[in-house]
Amino acid sequence: MKFWQALTWIEPEQLLEAAKFAEEVGFEGVFLGDHGVYPQQVTARYPYSTDGLPPMAPEDPYPDCWVTLGALSAATSTLKFSVSVYVLPLRNVFEVARATGSLDLFSDGRFLFGVGAGWMEDEFDIYGVPFRQRGKRMDEMITILRKLWQGGWVEHQGEYYDFPALQVSPAPGRQVPVLVGGGNKAALRRAARNDGWLGAGSAPEEVPAVLQEIAQYRAEYQRQDQPFETIVGLTTPPDVDTFKRLEAAGMTAGVSYPFKFALGARSSLDEKKRLMEQFAESIIRHCR
Repeated sequence: MKFWQALTWIEPEQLLEAAKFAEEVGFEGVFLGDHGVYPQQVTARYPYSTDGLPPMAPEDPYPDCWVTLGALSAATSTLKFSVSVYVLPLRNVFEVARATGSLDLFSDGRFLFGVGAGWMEDEFDIYGVPFRQRGKRMDEMITILRKLWQGGWVEHQGEYYDFPALQVSPAPGRQVPVLVGGGNKAALRRAARNDGWLGAGSAPEEVPAVLQEIAQYRAEYQRQDQPFETIVGLTTPPDVDTFKRLEAAGMTAGVSYPFKFALGARSSLDEKKRLMEQFAESIIRHCR
């Protein structure tokens, strides 16, 4: 089993060194979080907590994903990168195509595009994007991105996007893996149509049933023979036996908690390094 380190909400000045150390001790990859803006008044209910309250705060840092991942790719050589998750339907599809394609090129194919439909309706209102259309809009955006990543002239006529032949260059010339976050049926089906699933945080006993559901959808879409990643954060403390059991059930990667959860809102770089080293010693080296 592989393991990813969550760098969500980390102090920006520590990002580069934390990523380099994650690579050094054996993590497969690192991921960031994403929000475009954080409204002062949030009325939307967070879907992944029992009380509906989100784990993030307005002051938690969300540096631009593409600037940050570009910097991390230049500072490392084997580490992979993702976002868990990028709120795709908020954004302009052409700008996303250029940013993701450039990142994939400069990182030598180490980028996995983690996307989600988003939960914060207040954010969609600020962007002027219809919240109720976000799922269908995202599906069409993924279709367009896959065309643009291939390079050459691309045209598209769809429900939300209609444009004549155009090019976004340079293009990676490959299909960047698209991993989908979310726990509802629509999100799991969307993941099955693409290249992987990003779990937002599940109890270990819940994971096998979700993986089985996704496997059924993949068979329905005749994608069961395609590569597929399942990067799942667990709500319980890391445990070797649990990870091995879930690997047998089809989970391909586990997650080391965001430092905010493990060490508090703010911590030193040395504290973070010690935590990653402990995770590597107690978990990663026993699950290879």
